[in-house]
Amino acid sequence: MSSSVQSPVLNTLRTPVSRRRDDIEGLRAVAAVLIAVYHIWFGTVSGGVDVFLLLTGFLITGSMVRALERDGRIRIGAFWSRTARRLFPAGAVVLGAVLAGAFLFLPRSAWTAVIADVQAAALYHVNWHLALGSVDYMARDSASSPVQHFWSLGVQGQFYLLWPLLLTLAALVAVRLGGRVRVAATGTVAAVFALSFGYSLWITATEPTWAYFDTGARLWEPALGGLLALFLPRLSRLRLPRVLRLVAGWVGLLALIACGAVIGDSLPYPGYASLWPVLAAVLVLVAGAEGEPGRWSANRLLGLPPLVWLGKHSFPLFLWHWPVLVFYLEVTDRVKPSMTGGLLVLGTSFAAALATSWILEGGIDRVLRDRRAPSWSLAAGVLFAVPVLVGSLAWGAGIEHEREMRARLSQDPTAYPGAAVHLSPELAANLPALPVYPDTTTVKQETIAQTSSCNVTIPSTELIACEFGDVDSEYTLVLTGSSHARHWFQALRPIAEHHGWRLVIMTKNACQFSAEEQVFEGAVYEECTAWNAEVSREIEEMAPDAVFGLGTLTRQGDGSLEHVPDGFVEQWRWLDGLGVDVVAVRDTPRFSFDVADCVDRGGHCAQDRAYTMAESSPLAAAAEAGDLPDNVRTVDLTGYLCGDTECPGVIGNQLAYYDDNHFSFAFSSSLSVLLEPLLLEALPDAPVAEVTLADHTSTLIGGLDEAAADPALTTH
Repeated sequence: MSSSVQSPVLNTLRTPVSRRRDDIEGLRAVAAVLIAVYHIWFGTVSGGVDVFLLLTGFLITGSMVRALERDGRIRIGAFWSRTARRLFPAGAVVLGAVLAGAFLFLPRSAWTAVIADVQAAALYHVNWHLALGSVDYMARDSASSPVQHFWSLGVQGQFYLLWPLLLTLAALVAVRLGGRVRVAATGTVAAVFALSFGYSLWITATEPTWAYFDTGARLWEPALGGLLALFLPRLSRLRLPRVLRLVAGWVGLLALIACGAVIGDSLPYPGYASLWPVLAAVLVLVAGAEGEPGRWSANRLLGLPPLVWLGKHSFPLFLWHWPVLVFYLEVTDRVKPSMTGGLLVLGTSFAAALATSWILEGGIDRVLRDRRAPSWSLAAGVLFAVPVLVGSLAWGAGIEHEREMRARLSQDPTAYPGAAVHLSPELAANLPALPVYPDTTTVKQETIAQTSSCNVTIPSTELIACEFGDVDSEYTLVLTGSSHARHWFQALRPIAEHHGWRLVIMTKNACQFSAEEQVFEGAVYEECTAWNAEVSREIEEMAPDAVFGLGTLTRQGDGSLEHVPDGFVEQWRWLDGLGVDVVAVRDTPRFSFDVADCVDRGGHCAQDRAYTMAESSPLAAAAEAGDLPDNVRTVDLTGYLCGDTECPGVIGNQLAYYDDNHFSFAFSSSLSVLLEPLLLEALPDAPVAEVTLADHTSTLIGGLDEAAADPALTTH
């Protein structure tokens, strides 16, 4: 099998092509620089990755088809082995550096996510890993992963697994039916192109964030490159006029350079917008297909030695630029680098890329120069990937050990009372200084996991209802609404279980239980409207005794924006008509920073109360004015969440919020003893156990006061 079949891309970023097409090396260089420049200074797409995907299909499809025509087979094992040899070492070097950089520069709260991302990147499925994270609204506020750009390698790795199998199958069918291999291959590639492009248009229109990482939505780009490789010989025989090829080359190159500036973030991507960089690259490839490029052609420019040299180092440059940028922004606490800072990022990335190329070419390539067996190539690739996986697993095990240790310590109510610290002034005054619980490295995942199976994600309209407590109880309480209703679940569950209630949870990300049409990310949230209709039908059929949900909405930046939405009141009036009681709870504080990150940095992790909370409760004001239906009872725990001027992110040694606005699971649970008396007062018809949680707590408080007075507890 020819070497061009064996050389993978983004090793089109790295592996030389024939001298006749040195312009392809220059095209790689331009694409890689565009990616780095637009990421560093503009934070937008550049089209460069689309070019690499096109080149992937262009370079390997023609070679594989020629191998099938010549030898009757593709040496698939050898192809995969050499792909591993070329991709794994450079990728593993960067992934190892990312693990070290995360430990040195990123807060603890980011460690678990980085470890998971690195493992997914090392196994070449990080695009799906990131896609799943991108549609999880509760995890969306996470900072950019330092290996986020590896999504394109994931797409390419999956392409490399699929493509030789698909072409081999097409050839077998052609031979069986007496057809020509090239014709069968062309038809197969064309079918993949058509199906993938159609799917890309649909998924980009319906779920653009998912589409960006979806292999199916990107497969048409290497397929188009494959079609170009198969048709280019015929096109070359047409002898296109030199002027036409000259114009095509310059139009393609200039269009590619301008792609990021024109498209930016204005259009859903990939979809139609990705045609721009792909077709621009097609023009360049077509323009340079017929012999030596003309003196004034764009292809001649792309084939100049400096660009060819840069093209040979494009792969490691691509790998390094993003983690260097992420760590730079973290260290400097900037959102975007300055011109000087950006040049520093670019220069550091390029130096690291040259060092990586020098180490690998002077090491692994030299060692394997005389060892051509596929097993040697595979071993060389695995040799680099395994330490990254082992190191990440060991680090993850250490984090898990720390989490378990804090979980054990949290069982001591004198050490981690959470919101219950408000019940004992003496304990509050003598609370020992301990690491926060839950552990910042795992709190987000643990909190989300507790209700993820009972929650509906952004694109879905499916109704999911989970039951807790006594499912056969004659008293039913429904918790419904958005994530700010969802984070009261851990507070409600122990109350329902203790008093023998049936608790039903029905929540959907970013969707309020409201009669009003809602907006999400600038567009009408149609999925929310449909889901609310389903919830309403379920409540009407279920006939619960009461519904618990939000009574106000807070907004970041200005507490005066906190209000009681008209859609809430309309929904409550509808419930009143059904004879269902409503417990409307005041919304909770929001922060201008990630609380877990702040704790890791040792900052003052409190937010001005006026940043999101109104001076007095709009819900109480509406109730006093008689603007609420008779079935509504209001609950306000703001006094336990905020002081007179600030809302702390850590309360009673517990991390109160896992991000900038959602309770941690542990803190929500600690609120149950404070919520219970208010809830029982609001629901006078609800059955009550002989001994309430508050009674248990009152007994415990006496012990806490005595324990707090023991000076031994204050020395840790």
